[in-house]
Amino acid sequence: MTTEPRSDRRRKLGVCSGTHILHDGMVDMLYPLLPLLAQTFGLSLSEVGLIRSANKAAMALFQVPIGLLAERYGERILLVAGTACAGMAYIGLGLSGSYLTIVSFLFLAGCGNAAQHPLCSAIISNAYAEGSRRGALGTYNFAGDVGKMIFASAATFCVGLGFAWNTPVLATGAIGILAALAILLLLPVMPLSAKEASQQATETTGGWGIRDKRGFTALCGIAVLDSSTRTGFLTFVAFLMIAKGVSAGWAASAPVIVFVGGMVGKLACGFLADRIGVIRTVVLTELATGIGILMMLVLPNLAAFFLLPLIGVALNGTSSVLYGTIGDLVDANRQRRAFGLFYTLGSVCGLVAPWAYGLIGDQIGIPETLGLVGILIFLTIPLCLVLRPAVAEAKAAT
Repeated sequence: MTTEPRSDRRRKLGVCSGTHILHDGMVDMLYPLLPLLAQTFGLSLSEVGLIRSANKAAMALFQVPIGLLAERYGERILLVAGTACAGMAYIGLGLSGSYLTIVSFLFLAGCGNAAQHPLCSAIISNAYAEGSRRGALGTYNFAGDVGKMIFASAATFCVGLGFAWNTPVLATGAIGILAALAILLLLPVMPLSAKEASQQATETTGGWGIRDKRGFTALCGIAVLDSSTRTGFLTFVAFLMIAKGVSAGWAASAPVIVFVGGMVGKLACGFLADRIGVIRTVVLTELATGIGILMMLVLPNLAAFFLLPLIGVALNGTSSVLYGTIGDLVDANRQRRAFGLFYTLGSVCGLVAPWAYGLIGDQIGIPETLGLVGILIFLTIPLCLVLRPAVAEAKAAT
């Protein structure tokens, strides 16, 4: 069987990583702006959570349809259209003057952002099917956290200089439109690799192509808990620091510090899973996440800030391992829709978790709410035991 040329694989990885930098940066640059938006528009915690949920709602609705459309029309045109849509939505967001228009344009941005994760992940998973798939997806995920750090840091810097909240948002929208043109030029129509073509001829051609439904269900369950924890913690960690007596300006940097650790985690954990195994890596990162969040509640301000990047390593690192495992459980010719389903579950969690935790926070307070966030992540451990046989069987088959 002919292996896809290394230059083609690297080209796909490079374009997809660049796209990931932009889209994740666009989505998560809002985290440090949330306290400022709350002050500007007089929002409750549940309304702040709904701001984040609007973007996730659109992604939850459109990721699976986009994965299905890509099987017919290809990834290139959908990535270009999605990126352009997100860029235009951010320009509209930056011109918004009310809470309702902010939520509306974030929903539209989510429609565009929905294209990136399932399509780019499927491209990389198939391109590196015979290589270090988790390492390649870890590199791709690392790029996403680079985007989070760059865009979130830029937003924090702009606010620190006295610019209005919409200045970095407008700039990001313009960058998104330019990036759509760049993707159109750099990602030409690519034929199926020999690996994909052969698999499409021999593997399941109907349904979802899931080889082990029990294992895939457990994998999705872990992803649901992991995503809920990540979005809940990132949405309200700045508010926790304010509750500890930190100024709003310094508290706004808390998500950025988490992103710095997340960059390391997403790159390292993919390669770590290739070395010590999927289950061990997931158990390690989820335990570290829960313990780290609970320690945040009792540590003083300075120590809590030092703990943030370590939490980021575990909080974001798990995703590289989970994404890389999809390729082990799903046929190559159905990975676009499988990634769409997988990311949709994460988006639903991103939609529900900030709003739900916001409602809980309005009732019992931020520290207690984040304590609940830290405890619930431990439910992933029994799911890892369910996933173990499917991973072992896939490894043996490979």
